[in-house]
Amino acid sequence: MKILIVNPNSTASMTAKIGAVAAEVAAPGTVVNAVNPPDSPASIECHTEEALCVPGLLRCIQEGEAQGCDAYVIACFGDPGLEAAREQARGPVIGIAEAAMHAASLLAPSFSVVTTLARTTGMAWHLAERYGMQRFCRNVRAADVPVLDLEDPRKNARVLIRDECLRALREDGCESIVLGCAGMTDLCRWLSEEIGAPVIDGVAVAVKFAESLAALGLKTSKLGPWAAPPVKPSCGLAGPKGPAFDALVGE
Repeated sequence: MKILIVNPNSTASMTAKIGAVAAEVAAPGTVVNAVNPPDSPASIECHTEEALCVPGLLRCIQEGEAQGCDAYVIACFGDPGLEAAREQARGPVIGIAEAAMHAASLLAPSFSVVTTLARTTGMAWHLAERYGMQRFCRNVRAADVPVLDLEDPRKNARVLIRDECLRALREDGCESIVLGCAGMTDLCRWLSEEIGAPVIDGVAVAVKFAESLAALGLKTSKLGPWAAPPVKPSCGLAGPKGPAFDALVGE
């Protein structure tokens, strides 16, 4: 089985970290490949950067289709381009926010999201509503840590995130924490031990969800909204990109 993980930002060190965590949780025989588009923003912390990352993300999905990948993970908590990626791919495409919130709802009566910057909290609330998770989500909190600071060991990002997780348990009355950034993936086990509550990392959970769905032979429905996009000469992203994509769009 081949799973492609797409980090939609262009920070290669974060992609490597995401890939390492994914490889740790993948089952024997599952090949995990983590990639990022080279021309996307270095981090995704606003609506504009989220929009700018989508074309590169979709190119990665198309390349994965040409390589015969079985499933995909979008490793950004905003789940950017998720619906479009599902149009492009035959196999399952899992967003880490959707995966993490659903997993948290199975592990605890409620959760709070701890994310990076305050300006992104509204985006996380929107996703909770979209995924039907509002009744489980007690709060969305920001540790006020820029995404790229997660890659700098000289910063005290992990301490700030831990302290915000502890405040969430104390002030929100939640029983679990959802990490609101793919760049926090390597902190998950440490945080869970530090705070004494389940901490859910969407990268690891999404890999296992994708792996399970692919192992069951399930694919993305091509009826209705997630049907393959029509081929139009004005849209390079929707155009044929090799035999696998040709088969997908019925060429």
